[in-house]
Amino acid sequence: MSNDPPHLPVIGNPSATSAAAPPASTERLDMTEQELEDGILRLKQEKNAVILAHYYQESEIQDLADFVGDSLQLSQAAAKTQADVIAFCGVHFMAETAKILNPTKVVVVPDLEAGCSLADGCPAPVFARWLEGYPGHTVVSYINCSAEVKALSDVICTSSNAVKIVKALADQKIVFAPDRYLGAFVKKQAGRDDIVLWQGTCIVHEAFSERRLLELMAKHPDAAVIAHPECHEGILRHAHHVASTSGLIKYAKESPKQTFIVATEAGILHKMQAEAPGKTLIAAPPEDESCSCNMCPHMRRNTLEKLYLCLRDLKPQVDVPEAIRVRALQPIQRMLEMSA
Repeated sequence: MSNDPPHLPVIGNPSATSAAAPPASTERLDMTEQELEDGILRLKQEKNAVILAHYYQESEIQDLADFVGDSLQLSQAAAKTQADVIAFCGVHFMAETAKILNPTKVVVVPDLEAGCSLADGCPAPVFARWLEGYPGHTVVSYINCSAEVKALSDVICTSSNAVKIVKALADQKIVFAPDRYLGAFVKKQAGRDDIVLWQGTCIVHEAFSERRLLELMAKHPDAAVIAHPECHEGILRHAHHVASTSGLIKYAKESPKQTFIVATEAGILHKMQAEAPGKTLIAAPPEDESCSCNMCPHMRRNTLEKLYLCLRDLKPQVDVPEAIRVRALQPIQRMLEMSA
């Protein structure tokens, strides 16, 4: 029997750990954008809440957040917060991570259905059976996975620190999950051809088109191509710089180049433009010209209205069963220690 991981459909459901949580309100608010923003700021004060947002969120949510960052930065911010309530504007696994790190705090999300193709494509029961084929391997899991998968892991990583962590495990056999493209990038950078990869992908990053990227590069010969390591090799081979979202922003800010073709989720352009004013940013295109496939549909489920409602009602809440939380906490803490 083959030990190759199955190719699983994207099921679009959040982790089972929050399956019993109340759904988001379906109430429609007769409020202007300014009224929503003012209300969110007021509720944040009343509830002693902190708003954490990923770079892939809509620009108006990023502008209201107390902290905007990538997965590693958000994990670090969640671990340090003194707020009573964490409103997490991102996708489900990110809010789960905040709850794992802060079991006594209330963690709410604007939309409980904001999932992740990587997390959905690596169900814990299937992953656990697959791992039985690799005894003695250290399980390194990308943070884009469910709490249950984290509980099956030895160390968590993000795109910011994956190479560093794998290099630190140089004498150990490794299984890497769930992103096969990030895993392939890590193998190459760490010089580890022996790493076993789960075959998951991000629906956004796998949609970028090499053909259309080359067309853009021909139109903008002076542009630097910068890419997230979740992209496939057809994109990465043309990149002048490959990094996490925070690394891409830093590069655009500090590089003498004036034009950048950006191969990651298009929400990053808002923060990147703020950090690199005056520079020209071009979103890398997907193969299908008729779709907005370079934008994550899960991230876009979060809106100002839903953020207002989740702060007002303190739901939907994200909870993680204590037995899973304790087991998942250990590899997350190991990541934070190795990233210090």
